[in-house]
Amino acid sequence: MSKLTHLDDKGEARMVDVTDKAVTEREARAEASIRMAPETLNMIIEGEHPKGDVLAVARIAGIMAAKKTHELIPLCHALNLTSVKVELNPGADGASVHILTRCKLSGQTGVEMEALTAASVAALTLYDMCKAVDRGMEIGSVRLLEKKGGRSGHWVAPGSNA
Repeated sequence: MSKLTHLDDKGEARMVDVTDKAVTEREARAEASIRMAPETLNMIIEGEHPKGDVLAVARIAGIMAAKKTHELIPLCHALNLTSVKVELNPGADGASVHILTRCKLSGQTGVEMEALTAASVAALTLYDMCKAVDRGMEIGSVRLLEKKGGRSGHWVAPGSNA
């Protein structure tokens, strides 16, 4: 395992200096899920939720979160994202929503944190919008699925369909 890049020689937190890194195409994909009562999912799918199109709001929240990741996570760089996609799909189990995110850019550092933040905030937004009808929802399976570009190259999560 390589050393932690956000620590200096004294073990103190630092922002990584990417000045000398090459600009390359970079992409990351992440996922999250939220389990809920089947009645809650049905309300969302049928468009009968009192707050409106819950999936559209969660999608926009995920996109906005990716763009603000550097404001939420202290040592992240502010990135000029060129693409953010957030997909929300009802689970085959009839009681969940699966969230897939993808972030892209041409830059000197990766976009893994942006993809993970987008997935997490989309899930949190679903929870927030549906909590009045289902407080027992459970957010889980937040993970990086794939990253491309940069010095470390291409990485795919074991067991993912990337």
